[in-house]
Amino acid sequence: MLRGLGVTMALPWMESLSVWGDTLRDAKQSSEAPTRMAILFAGCGFHRHEWWAKGEGADMELGKALHPLNDFRDRMVFIRGLYNAEALKGNIHSSQTGNLLSGAPLASGGRIQSGTSVDQYVAHQIGHRTKLPSLVLGCEKANPSVHKDYSMLYSSHISWSSPTTPTPLEVYPSLAFDQMFKDKAQAGDQSVLDAVLSDAKDLRRNISRLDQQKLDEYLNSVREVEKRIESAGKRGELQGWRPTFTKPNMPRPKEGYPQDIVEHMRIMSDLLVLAFQTDTTRICTLKLNNDHGTLRFPHLGVDYMIHHLLSHSDTADWLKVNQFFLEQMAYIARRLDVIQEGGRTALDNSMLMLCSSMLTGHHDATQLPVVMLGGGGGRIKGGQNLDYLGKPDRQMCRLFLSMMDKMDIHPDTFGDATKPLGEV
Repeated sequence: MLRGLGVTMALPWMESLSVWGDTLRDAKQSSEAPTRMAILFAGCGFHRHEWWAKGEGADMELGKALHPLNDFRDRMVFIRGLYNAEALKGNIHSSQTGNLLSGAPLASGGRIQSGTSVDQYVAHQIGHRTKLPSLVLGCEKANPSVHKDYSMLYSSHISWSSPTTPTPLEVYPSLAFDQMFKDKAQAGDQSVLDAVLSDAKDLRRNISRLDQQKLDEYLNSVREVEKRIESAGKRGELQGWRPTFTKPNMPRPKEGYPQDIVEHMRIMSDLLVLAFQTDTTRICTLKLNNDHGTLRFPHLGVDYMIHHLLSHSDTADWLKVNQFFLEQMAYIARRLDVIQEGGRTALDNSMLMLCSSMLTGHHDATQLPVVMLGGGGGRIKGGQNLDYLGKPDRQMCRLFLSMMDKMDIHPDTFGDATKPLGEV
């Protein structure tokens, strides 16, 4: 840790230092970078004709929706055919999203009853090893209403700390940044780098030349994110419903909620990378939008329909939106892949999984769209194209058991699954 007045900042993995939180039992692994897990969510599914993969390895052929991931085909696991049996009962967005990461039955009638999601299950097991047990980010505010007998909180949250408690979703980049680096959030505080500069100078004298370079790169990354957050919300257009006023009829919210969705997603992606790079947390969910969401995409020339309605169209414009969401995953992967951690990169030591609660915007949840990037600490074989459609035991929760296995967590069951996927 680097410490300063009101600030605690976790360090990236360094060969010169023992991993923070190591015990004697873990001593032989103290020189290895940790394995991380990130789950990205894009609501309303994807273009029904353009979400597919053929072949394997670097020559794998991808549907147009997945083209942003072309550079990572040899490190990708494309998975077809997994599903969540409980999600088939309501056949609407909220009933298909609220248990996506748990496989648990959902309560209807506007009541809240789901299940602890896989990210929070992992956080309960290993979260004590890092400053934050997990980081839960979003790019669209929660909707507390009720739709067709199901709470829309199910559509707004994929991370659940308990069956009745959705994990607080941070949509303000500045407050997410404060969680990561400040002991107490205060408006107008000095830069976190200024606060820990003295401690950083002392550390620099006692680490290797390679780690000195890594420390400098890391501090520059923190400064860059600070600058992004400072300027967020100063440009761009309002998302969602547009009032008849040419400008918002209310002052800009404090703490800076970015009105430009491109900037918002990019900042949140940067924070995810920074959280992993600094070992502030090893578990992150990033909800790019709500299921049944209201984002618009003027930067794509798609500004005539909100995201949810557009998802029913299977048009060229819907494909553009799909690719925009996949570009966020590709951006995170590229950022992680240039961070060296011993003989591997941070991407090699991570699992990035992107999913949605339905295959297409036509509410098809008989199979779920799933794609993974990263090596899971050297324990996931890339370039795989897996198809479970029509096979027994194709529960989505089997994938979660496999992911937990890479985090050295081995429950006998999770949700409706009793065994992991052997191929992942």
